[in-house]
Amino acid sequence: MTAVRIGIILYPGAQRSAALGLADLFGIAGRIARETAPAAPALQVHMLEQPFPESPDASGCHVLILPPSLEPVITPTSAAPLAGWLRARHAEGSVLASICAGAFLLAETGLLQDREVTTHWAYAETMKERFPTARVDTDRLLIDGGDIISAGGLMAWTDLGLKLVERFLGPAVMAQTARTMLVDPPGREQRYYSGFAPKMTHGDSAVLKAQHFLHESSGRETRISVLSQQAGLEERTFLRRFLKATGLTATDYAQRLRVTKAQELLQFGRQPIESIAWEVGYADASAFRKIFLRIVGLTPGEYRQRFHVR
Repeated sequence: MTAVRIGIILYPGAQRSAALGLADLFGIAGRIARETAPAAPALQVHMLEQPFPESPDASGCHVLILPPSLEPVITPTSAAPLAGWLRARHAEGSVLASICAGAFLLAETGLLQDREVTTHWAYAETMKERFPTARVDTDRLLIDGGDIISAGGLMAWTDLGLKLVERFLGPAVMAQTARTMLVDPPGREQRYYSGFAPKMTHGDSAVLKAQHFLHESSGRETRISVLSQQAGLEERTFLRRFLKATGLTATDYAQRLRVTKAQELLQFGRQPIESIAWEVGYADASAFRKIFLRIVGLTPGEYRQRFHVR
C-alpha cells in the first residue's frame, strides 16, 4: 500500500474543528513517518461534503470518519441518505469510524447490531433506546472492532486519530505523534471523566421516591428495608422494580453516589483519602479504594493526581 486514503465526512452539523484537528494530526504523523520510516504509506486526507457521489475523492477511501457534532443528535430521517451511502462503502471494504455523536449516524447504517460501540457518556441512554441491538459501552473511550471503530467524547478525535496512525504507520510513529502533540496515547477510559447520570424519567414514581431519598443522603443509607419503605413497596418488589427502572441495583446506585461525592472531594479538597472514605460512608478505606477503582477506573490517588484543581 503506497497511500492510505482517509475521508472525513462533513455531514450537516459536523464539528469542523475536530475535522481540521484530525487532518493536522495525520499531517504530523505523515511527516514523522517520512523522517523515520520512509517505506511507510502516505496518509491522504479528503474532506468530504454531500452530495458524495459528485466528489471524485469520495470513493475508494480506506477509512471514513464521522466527526463529533455540537448540534442536536442526528435523526433517522436526516441520516437516511448518508447511512445508505456508508453501508455501500463499508461493503466495498472501507473502515467506518465515529466520534462522539457521530456514533448515531454510524448506528443508522444498521451495522452495529450486536456490536460494541461507544459515544459520549451523556448520550448513553439515548443511544441504548434508539439502537437496542447495539452493545453500548460508554465506560470505554475507544472501541476498535476492526472494520468499525468508535470513540467517545468531543476530544476523542485525538484517540481515534492516533489509533489509525498506529494501524497504518506503526506504534513508534503513533507514540512520536502523541509526544509531539502533547496528548495521551490511546488507552484512556471515558469513565475517568464521566459523571453519574442516573435515570430519573423512567415513570416509576415509587422508585423515584427511593432515588430522591438516596440522593438526599448521598448514598449513605443503603438498607433495603429503609429504601423499600421510602418507596412504599415490599422488599422483593422494590429490588426488582429499582433494577428495572434504573438499570442498577440499589447498592450499586448508592455506591456510585458515594463515589461521585468522593470525586468532588478529591478534585477540590486536600483531605486525606482515609478521611474522604469516612465522609462518604466507608468505614474501611481499603474497601473504598476497591469500589472507587471499579467504578472510575483509577485509584483515588491517581484520580486526585490527574484532576485535582490547584
